[in-house]
Amino acid sequence: MNAERDLAPLAPSVVRALNDKLYEKRKVAALEIEKLVREFVAQNNTSQIKHVILILSQEFALSQHPHSRKGGLIGLAACSIALGKDSGLYLKELIEPVLTCFNDADSRLRYYACEALYNIVKVARGSVLPHFNVLFDGLSKLAADPDPNVKSGSELLDRLLKDIVTESNQFDLVGFIPLLRERIYSNNQYARQFIISWILVLESVPDINLLDYLPEILDGLFQILGDNSKEIRKMCEVALGEFLKEIKKNPSSVKFAEMANILVIHCQAADDLIQLTAMCWMREFIQLAGRVMLPYSSGILTAVLPCLSYDDRKKNIKEVANVCNQSLMKLVIPEDDEVDEAKQSVTLSEEPNLEEPVSKPEAASSGSLDASGDSNVSNASRIQVTLNLDGIVQVLDCHLHDTSIGMMTRIAVLKWLYHLYIKTPRKMFRHTDSLFPILLRTLSDESDEVILKDLEVLAEIASSPAGQTEGYGPSEAAEPRPSQVELHVPIRNRCFGTAGPKGLECSPSTPTMNSYFYKFMINLLKRFSSERKLLETRGAFIIRQLCLLLNAENIFHSMADILLREEDLKFASTMVHTLNTILLTSSELFQLRNQLKDLRTPESRNLFCCLYRSWCHNPVTTVSLCFLTQNYKHAYDLIQKFGDLEVTVDFLTEVDKLVQLIECPIFTYLRLQLLDVKNNPYLIKALYGLLMLLPQSSAFQLLSHRLQCVPNPELMQSADGSRVSTSSRRPASSTIDYTELLQHFDKVQSKHLEVRHQRAGRAEQPERRVVL
Repeated sequence: MNAERDLAPLAPSVVRALNDKLYEKRKVAALEIEKLVREFVAQNNTSQIKHVILILSQEFALSQHPHSRKGGLIGLAACSIALGKDSGLYLKELIEPVLTCFNDADSRLRYYACEALYNIVKVARGSVLPHFNVLFDGLSKLAADPDPNVKSGSELLDRLLKDIVTESNQFDLVGFIPLLRERIYSNNQYARQFIISWILVLESVPDINLLDYLPEILDGLFQILGDNSKEIRKMCEVALGEFLKEIKKNPSSVKFAEMANILVIHCQAADDLIQLTAMCWMREFIQLAGRVMLPYSSGILTAVLPCLSYDDRKKNIKEVANVCNQSLMKLVIPEDDEVDEAKQSVTLSEEPNLEEPVSKPEAASSGSLDASGDSNVSNASRIQVTLNLDGIVQVLDCHLHDTSIGMMTRIAVLKWLYHLYIKTPRKMFRHTDSLFPILLRTLSDESDEVILKDLEVLAEIASSPAGQTEGYGPSEAAEPRPSQVELHVPIRNRCFGTAGPKGLECSPSTPTMNSYFYKFMINLLKRFSSERKLLETRGAFIIRQLCLLLNAENIFHSMADILLREEDLKFASTMVHTLNTILLTSSELFQLRNQLKDLRTPESRNLFCCLYRSWCHNPVTTVSLCFLTQNYKHAYDLIQKFGDLEVTVDFLTEVDKLVQLIECPIFTYLRLQLLDVKNNPYLIKALYGLLMLLPQSSAFQLLSHRLQCVPNPELMQSADGSRVSTSSRRPASSTIDYTELLQHFDKVQSKHLEVRHQRAGRAEQPERRVVL
């Protein structure tokens, strides 16, 4: 009786029916409760209504007895139906006990809880929105319920709640986002499906701007995109696609900066769909946000560069990554080279067109960023857009050092370095000393295209005005510059300018150049010396390309100057032979050959003397240089001295090659001068001297036949009267001290002989000589 009295105003029969195990009896009791509550509503008796709800909650819905809990749930639903539009006043008391039953171990009871809450929400409609978070939390758990009936019931309730949110303008998005951010990281497929479905609904409501809170959930969305379920992946793709459409429509309100690093992470995902989608987003971000993305360049490059070497299986990712790379590169402008960091602070309103680096067709297709709008990074009126050059260079340097990266990635890295040296030379030269070694090593790459790009970077370093030592600011000038000793090239100090604060200087005989030019030449020759295979396979290719990119005269002048002091005489001879072959045969050196052929200017004569002194490392190349410069008497004098040299197989092979070269178009003028016997006697003597050096071979026959074609001087006498000697046509060449050059030749060849004897381990003794 006490229990019945305590549960008043519920009649004892109603109490018994609510506790019954039969659903039909509990349903009859619920109808009685509905009638009772309607009477209280009519009487406006709120205290009794609250009392009934409290009894149903505490004594039934939260009871230990399962049948009592079922009775409590149906009773609470009956109360809500009876209350009608007034149910909003009691929603907290009605909802909480029902949600507690969502965690019940009995699946039937969880189903009844779904049914009860459905009826409560259906009656209350928009009044339940203040309680949305707890409802969403409960539903997200039921979405993963193993019982199909419970899941079906929760889906019904879910649809109802979505309808209410869609038709209402009172939804508290700010309060909901923290819960959404927490739940979005669930690994359960059904929970993920539930989350995505809600995001799609909220995105479709005009009055709800979910885009403002995209940074909070973007990472979770990309993680869901990697789900094993195709259906969930498709749903997530749709959701991300809708967000991207909205971003393109209204870029001025997008928080690009807050999402940049999220995209960087997912652009490196192992899952192809995640990576492709993130890369597409990155492409749009770079094109829409423009320079706002610059501070994140190092991270973007870390993600994008490896993708450029993907094969056809990932062709789509590769293509999008390439667009990202090109668009990001266009954002770097000369103003980024300003020393004053304050000059790099820009406001969006100050930038005339934030997406200026993007081509017009791209801008038209992707929308434009309203430059007059608020900052899309924060509410601040100013944002600092600073190029993180140190970070970018570090990423590029790491990729160059990584031998496993693909060819296209290496090319892209070198293109970036070249672009940075063009746009921001002063800042880039702070990193040149650290980049220089790896750029030199890259010359050994297997790909010609990589070597070409590498040479472009090195040529820019060697020719940029910013590379002059004087161009550094006070902080850079204090840094020690590489010395001659550090370059490991044996160079006598007396051949260089006085060492001072400027550091590395060029030889006085070398034309004025960028302070890195000479260092480049020294290190290039050093690399050829240590990697003979590189010299044999790519040496000519590298030097020819450098002659196109830089001043050919400077290259030959400086290399000859360095080789003059080379201690490895065998390498010096090989290198001189390579340079001579390039000089005589490469189309790139046509102008330089013409300059040397006549020796009309002081510069050309200076160049000839410089080349000659190094060419002395190789006797045959020295003669060919004399032929090129029309110094036939000196050529004859040199050949006379060949009788004092040690004649080896290599020596005779080079003479053979010179004979073959004389028959080439490059020496057409020389062959024509054989017609003028009177004025070119030393040319003929020199050629006969070569003929006497050769054994009976094909080259011997070739030169012999050529000399047989020389006309008889007596027959040509009448035509020679009007001719002027070669020497008289070049009076300035008399300024060259040929006697001193011959002495230098003797000195160099003596050193070579001494070294050969030392290598052979034999003392100096009389040698077999060829006497002319």
